[in-house]
Amino acid sequence: MKKALACLLALVLLLGVYPAMAEAPEAAYNYEELVVGSTTAMTGNFFTDLWGRNTADMDVRMLLHGYDLIHWDSDVGAFGIDSTVVSGIVATEDEVGNRTYTLAIYDDLTYSDGTPVTAEDYAFSLLFSIAPEVAEIGGMVKSMDHILGIDEYKSGESSVLTGVHLPGGNQLSITVKAEYLPFFYELALVSITPYPIRVIAPGCEVADDGEGIYLRNADQAVEQPAFTAELLRKTVLDPATGYLSHPKAVAGAYALTSYDAETGTAELKANRYFPGHDDGAKPAIDTITVKHVTYDEALAQLESGELDLLNKATDGSFIDAALQLEGVQSQAYGRDGYGFLAFACEEEEPVTGSQAVRQAMALCLDQDALVKDFLKGYGNPVYSYYGNALWVAQDYLEQMADLVTVYDFDTEAAAKLLEQDGWTLNESGAAFTAGTDAVRYKKLADGTLQPLSIRFACTEGSRAATWIATEYAAVLESVGFRFESTQVGYAEVLSNYYRQTERQYNLMILATNFNYVYDPLYTFSAEEEHQGVYNTSGIVDDELLSLAQAMHATVPGDMDAYKALWLKLMQRYSDVLPTMPLYSNTYYDFCSSRLSGYDIAAHTTWTQAILYARVK
Repeated sequence: MKKALACLLALVLLLGVYPAMAEAPEAAYNYEELVVGSTTAMTGNFFTDLWGRNTADMDVRMLLHGYDLIHWDSDVGAFGIDSTVVSGIVATEDEVGNRTYTLAIYDDLTYSDGTPVTAEDYAFSLLFSIAPEVAEIGGMVKSMDHILGIDEYKSGESSVLTGVHLPGGNQLSITVKAEYLPFFYELALVSITPYPIRVIAPGCEVADDGEGIYLRNADQAVEQPAFTAELLRKTVLDPATGYLSHPKAVAGAYALTSYDAETGTAELKANRYFPGHDDGAKPAIDTITVKHVTYDEALAQLESGELDLLNKATDGSFIDAALQLEGVQSQAYGRDGYGFLAFACEEEEPVTGSQAVRQAMALCLDQDALVKDFLKGYGNPVYSYYGNALWVAQDYLEQMADLVTVYDFDTEAAAKLLEQDGWTLNESGAAFTAGTDAVRYKKLADGTLQPLSIRFACTEGSRAATWIATEYAAVLESVGFRFESTQVGYAEVLSNYYRQTERQYNLMILATNFNYVYDPLYTFSAEEEHQGVYNTSGIVDDELLSLAQAMHATVPGDMDAYKALWLKLMQRYSDVLPTMPLYSNTYYDFCSSRLSGYDIAAHTTWTQAILYARVK
């Protein structure tokens, strides 16, 4: 193994010096514009998920950023190295079982402006994701607990991250702690996307003096640290030029040319430095414009030809109408995600922080009616933390209703649960009388009366949210809930959901898609650093966490063990209800006859499928 590593080092060192600027390759482009509609409004987070996981932003991000060291191979359902990025990988273990991956990165990779992508950029991306300066400007930093030396680095005990090295020759090595092995998605632990340090942190560099990587001033004569929160507020958060909303040097198939926050429109151009995927796929469509549209707007624009592609349609009424349009093609596929009611489950939240209240609310929801009214037959109810296209769920989809707890509509049972949980008083502290008193109250430990009050963030323009605020609210009020609904923008809903600001609402309606890495370990973690992007609900449940830990530690390739643990997790989730699962869609993509070769079913997202398409 040591000999193989030495040969790898020698090979990479022979590859030469990085060019200062590469020459854009010649390529045959289809000089046509493709206009893509998104019914989810963008928030302009085109950098990383440290500022949230809005699906519209994520679509743009997937077009802009590439060269991850690792990629998902959907054919085998596992991770592997990206052979267009990594020329070789060697894994070694020390005497205590820590595993070090050394990856050699091709030295001819470039950003969209022609400047080289180097191992330093990968190291910077990692350091950026855990930097306290990022947390200071509102980013939700990653834990990276699996990396050797991370605890000492984050606590300040060590000034270097000892588990990551830059050995030279455009290489990067990462050491994973023995305690984090095995891990079912093991290679995902070295998944890193490069970001240009010269753009995001000018005046800084990543150094490795042999002990590990760290950030320092590029000009050693300057004593004041260059990497500060103030610097990042300018380079990342500036609304006109910051890398968050206006990343100019990117490593994906497309580059951003403009973004209009007011209209929710992003324009992208094919990145001519992008070498393509390992199967040769690279963009042929020169310009893509992604814009926010309502379903009514989308229908009219598809009919007129103004819109070329609408991705992930879920509204049943819209799908019915769009299927009747002449000259418009449709493709249907299952959703690798679900729609849900999000609760604030923090222990300090006296209403939705109670499992009994959440279960009572589930009994008050006519789930079949919601699915029928909203999806019009283009989807189905789900009963736990999964979606129709989730790979691990496929063996169980048809029988899930028999395997987990299902809450059939029953307001009498809901009222009994509320009584058992102490919601037995009225506003005067006397016994609650159904039909006479409107709102249930509960006496808390400090003697105060707590109303059974729901504060719902009703997403503007959402038909599903309107249904919750009217139909569902009426049922809840009939059993003693106070239901307060506030119309809010999507960005504010996400901010509340990710707990980027103090919770204003204890109920929201959202939908999400799952990552390739279905690893809910941090989703149920009670650790402070995992609150927000990871644990969005605030749930604390030892059994959920224990099951997630067991899934995480499954030996790679042991599908049966992983699925068995997953099913137990689904059963526990349906009891605890960190969220109330609602539905999983049959997605529909609609595209004009101008678009050919577009096959969403053969790919994970439209951003991948579009690389194989052409405009006539």
